[in-house]
Amino acid sequence: MQEEKVQAQDPQNEPQPADKSLEDLLAEAQAKIEQQRDAMMRAVAEADNARKRAQAEAASGQKYAVERFAEGLLPVVDSLEAALQSKDVSGVELTLRQLKTTLEKASIKEIDPAAGERFDPHRHQAMAAVASKAEPNTVVSVMQKGYALHDRVLRPALVTVAKALEKGEKNPISDTDLD
Repeated sequence: MQEEKVQAQDPQNEPQPADKSLEDLLAEAQAKIEQQRDAMMRAVAEADNARKRAQAEAASGQKYAVERFAEGLLPVVDSLEAALQSKDVSGVELTLRQLKTTLEKASIKEIDPAAGERFDPHRHQAMAAVASKAEPNTVVSVMQKGYALHDRVLRPALVTVAKALEKGEKNPISDTDLD
């Protein structure tokens, strides 16, 4: 059985065209190899060009990523300049509303915790802890609003946090506070 397998794989047993010489077959094989090599080189060059195009597009995308946001801010700048020239407070309020609308369109949201809200170290930054009747680790006041872009915090809200009231020293002899 092994001899049959060896004979079947022997290239001399494969049918050869009778009208072509070995030199012709070799020339055809070399031409085919050259065509395949050329096709491979073209594919490599095309892949390299595609990679370079993608890198250029990514760089351009990063460079101009804030273009829409900047276009939205330009009317706000114009309104601020007009309000400053007219010295009209209502113009500044209107401009602030316009700015907040532009920020909302860009998915930038305020982080403005209410008093009594639970302190969240991911969204708030405690600037001080004060003794308060409020529950410990809750926001007492906001010093500066924070902002988030989608779910990423751009700037945490600066807050004052409540801590538990400290029990004052009591007179061990007396049952009443002297305060």
